Amino acid sequence: MFDRQLLKDKIVLVSGGRSGIGFQIASSCLSYGATVYICSRKKDKLEEAAEKLNEIGPCHAIAGDIRDIERVKEIAHLIKEKSGRLDILVNNAGGQFPSAAKDISHNGWNAVVNNNLNGTWYMTQTMANTFFIPQKCGNIVNIIANIYRGFPGMVHTGAARAGVENMTKTLAVEWSQYHININAIAPGIIKSTGLEQYPPELLKDVSDRIPLKRLGTTQEVADLSVFLMSPMSSFITGETVYIDGGQRLWGDVFEF
Repeated sequence: MFDRQLLKDKIVLVSGGRSGIGFQIASSCLSYGATVYICSRKKDKLEEAAEKLNEIGPCHAIAGDIRDIERVKEIAHLIKEKSGRLDILVNNAGGQFPSAAKDISHNGWNAVVNNNLNGTWYMTQTMANTFFIPQKCGNIVNIIANIYRGFPGMVHTGAARAGVENMTKTLAVEWSQYHININAIAPGIIKSTGLEQYPPELLKDVSDRIPLKRLGTTQEVADLSVFLMSPMSSFITGETVYIDGGQRLWGDVFEF
């Protein structure tokens, strides 16, 4: 789809890069010439993913919890020590679980918000202050979710992802002076390992409730991500791009 040298010499950090959408984004970046760092909490699985990705191009694994600001700073330091700079940040790490709003516990709410909102902010601010602002250039892609009509069945992640979407708009304005582009991608239901945590009955016939009558693929999300981090989108910032087969416009995914 793109020139194979599109991301040549670019240094990319993908959080949550060991599986699913994050793994595919990392794979695509490597295939277009980038050097990629992936991070996530589980060191063993992260290193397994990096080993596979190294068959495509140079990939480095750094284990860490994005909810831990001190570890996030350490990740930035390690990248600076090894590569000297960072060009692109993909905030993909996150997690949630389906639940009616009335049943979400205090701990459950905080776990999701800390991961999806606070962790994304820690990564964004730290990488900007360490790399993008001093360099006066950078690109950030935030992977959120389909929150166009709210998020019934997952109010915790809906609230957190909406926060990231607003952060995306705000920083697009504040950081434009540093030539930092920041955009968000809102995937609908994507066929990936992320679906394994949902009960099968919850996803039964879900394709019928999507106008295009199918689930999206991780490759489709990765292709959009590469476009947003490439020079072809240099005049796009502060946007949220939905990739959901029209799901946001029609049909309820979860029934109550």
